[in-house]
Amino acid sequence: MSKIERPQYGIDAPPIPAVLGAAGLAAIAGAVWWQAARIPLAVAGAVLVAGAGIYLHTTLRGKLRAWESILDRTGLAGDERLLDLGCGRGAVLIAAAQRLPRGRAVGVDLWTADQSGNRPEKTLANAAAAGVADRVEVHTGDLTALPFPDASFDVVTSAMAIHNIKSPEGRRRALDEAVRVLRPGGRLLIADPSMFVRRYADHLGRGKLRGLGAGYWYSGPWISVSLLDA
Repeated sequence: MSKIERPQYGIDAPPIPAVLGAAGLAAIAGAVWWQAARIPLAVAGAVLVAGAGIYLHTTLRGKLRAWESILDRTGLAGDERLLDLGCGRGAVLIAAAQRLPRGRAVGVDLWTADQSGNRPEKTLANAAAAGVADRVEVHTGDLTALPFPDASFDVVTSAMAIHNIKSPEGRRRALDEAVRVLRPGGRLLIADPSMFVRRYADHLGRGKLRGLGAGYWYSGPWISVSLLDA
């Protein structure tokens, strides 16, 4: 396992901000050379470049702050077993582990390239850098068929993962699996694009929805993130 001084969580879907930024700069360049379309090209370029900046702020800082607040508001006692679905390089997993001195934070992922450098070794290195390696473990597993027994976790979290499952049926199975592994009275906390989260609440038939604000926008308000707390 590589050693690092500070956790490094990577960038969510890195091609997206790259394409936004490149398209924005191309539009601005076009505004300079194509006088007839100067204003619309300049506006489009500015929106695209700003969107790339907003996206990077969210993935590098905004989502971390949002989850610090979410976990603080959850009122963890410190001895819970928590499962993070689609844990990636561990941003939520490690923030949770820091609040579980007598508990356990478990991550599960298929380690796809949706996040830069997404590998279990990176997650464990981040846990070591954060000083919580003794209470973190990671597993390779499908969210629609979790490799854990029924009622084995007090809290289940997920950040921008379930919507990546391609089919509505698969997303519903992932939600059912999350409920299956929760103990009676457990807590489910899912952050995903707002349009998906509303459907999750409908499927489960319960839960509160809360928008997470501009700090959790992926390029703009058209891709805002909401929290399902069930």
